[in-house]
Parts: sequence; structure tokens; C-alpha cells
Amino acid sequence: MKREAISGKNLSLGYQKGNDKKTILEGLNFSLQSGELTCLLGPNGVGKSTLVKAILGEIKPFKGEITIGGKTNSDFSNAELAKELAVVLTEPILPGNMTVSQLVALGRIPYTNWTGKLNQLDREKVNQALAATKITYLKDERLSEISDGQRQKAMIARALAQDGKVMILDEPTAHLDLVNRYEIMHLLREICVNEEKAILVVTHDLEIALETADQFWLLNCGTPLIAGLPEDLVISGQINELLPGKEFHFDPEKGKIQKTSDLPAWNISGDKNLTYWIQKAFSKKNIGLLDNLIEVKNEPFQILFEGKTFLSLEEFFKFLGSRKS
Repeated sequence: MKREAISGKNLSLGYQKGNDKKTILEGLNFSLQSGELTCLLGPNGVGKSTLVKAILGEIKPFKGEITIGGKTNSDFSNAELAKELAVVLTEPILPGNMTVSQLVALGRIPYTNWTGKLNQLDREKVNQALAATKITYLKDERLSEISDGQRQKAMIARALAQDGKVMILDEPTAHLDLVNRYEIMHLLREICVNEEKAILVVTHDLEIALETADQFWLLNCGTPLIAGLPEDLVISGQINELLPGKEFHFDPEKGKIQKTSDLPAWNISGDKNLTYWIQKAFSKKNIGLLDNLIEVKNEPFQILFEGKTFLSLEEFFKFLGSRKS
């Protein structure tokens, strides 16, 4: 059964220097649930980092309160808060000669005494975290000798070994290739379900977030935080709050951000998916209206135009270019 791990009510957040206050976010309300992956999305500069710092207790709200398990986060000591929240930063500074298991063991610091010596329970938590992130085979490898994606999994394992109710990750897929970005986000989803953690991910990766997140939090300048199921936000059109202005929009049919433009109504017949990609290519090439029907066939791919057959778009574009010269 899901339960509320963190909540924020009627928050006003910002920074104060002397008597000067700068409010970044106002009227903020949210709830982070155990067993759910929540993605926080929004343009740079709208206050995502401010919100995360407030949750971590690094800044105090001007108004309202943030509670963790029903207790105001300002009532926790740093040591107590470290047992509730684990954080994975975008670019941590780590010694390259440290092994993966040594890194993961750092997650047990809130529980060890001043010697930092691990007891049996600490070692079990480290091994469980390595297993949950599927990197047990890397435990003796040095951080300088593994890939960026493997290092990110090791950082997630360290946060998991910390054994808090909540994990917060700042751009965990930044600088990773496409495959690793999908692997990391699906791994976080597995951890949510299997470990019953509440996970908050700050990300700009909308398409992968749509594939994996249970909840979206959308932030934009001058508007309240929008929270809800990603699919609800797509259906209602609220997802477009991420795209201020009219130049771009989210296409719910394709699940992608598209450039909004008055494209010519090209006369194309054939498979709907093929037609979509041909129109994309036409748009980039600034192909104007053509006089005759363009027919598209699949298996094998063919473009039929003016009695000629073309086996690729590149071949077709060369033909169109030769007609102009």
C-alpha cells in the first residue's frame, strides 16, 4: 500500500540575503508517494533546484511547511535527515581509485560510529544495494575503470544502501548515451516497486520520463506546480506547459515534441507511419508542394513519383534537386 513519504503545503520558497527576500516559488503543494517514481520537469531557472534544496532542508520556506513521514523536515537533525533522504547529484567528485563496493559502503555513514567500521547489517545493506542495481559483478572494480553508466548505477546503489524512505536524483541520465539513459530510468522504476522507495528525479528527458514515471511535477515561470499522471497531463494538454510559446508543442499521437509550423499539405498516400517520417524529412528539406501524388510502399520501402521508383528518401531528394537545376 502506497503512503505519503513527503508533502509540501502552501509553500513559498526563495532566498534571503540580509533583509532582502527573493521569492522563487509560491503557492506550492505536492505529495511524494512511496513506491512511485516522480519526475520533476521544467525549463532551467524556474526553481527546480530551489524546490529540491527545500526538501533537503538546505533552505527554509518563507511560508508553509514540508513534512517527511508527518514530521516537519526542519525538526530533523542532519544525521536524522540522512536516514530519511538519500541524494544522487549530477556530477559527484569521486576518487578514481575507490572501488564500487567502497563507494556503496559510504551510504552507511549515517549508521556507523566515528570509526566508520561496517557491522554485519551494514554489509548486508551494501550487498543488497549492489544486487538491486545489478552491479554485484563490479564490486571490486575501481571507479576510474568502469563506464559512466556503471558509475551512475554505483551512485544509485550508494543511495540505496543509505536505506532512507526517499531518494532524490538530479539529472541522473545527463551525459549518458541513449541505452544507459533508458537503463537507469527503468532501474529506478524497479527500485521504486521492489524496495517501496519514493523517488524524485529532476530531469529534462521528457520522452524517457513518459516511459517510466508514475507522476509528473511540472514547473514553469509564474504558474503553480502541476502534478498528475503523465498520461493525464498529455491528454489534457497540460504537458505543453513545459513548452511556453507557440513554436513547439507536444504531439500526443507520436509522444514527441514537435515544431509547430504551417506545413504544406503534401499529397502522400501509403502507410501512416512512413508518411509521418517522409513529412518530417520534407519539412527539414523545405520541400514545397509537389504537383503529383507521392505514393509510399513498405517491405521493401519504395517511393513512387511521376512514374519513377526511388528506394530511399536521399535518392528521391537528389531527383527533386536535379529537376530544379
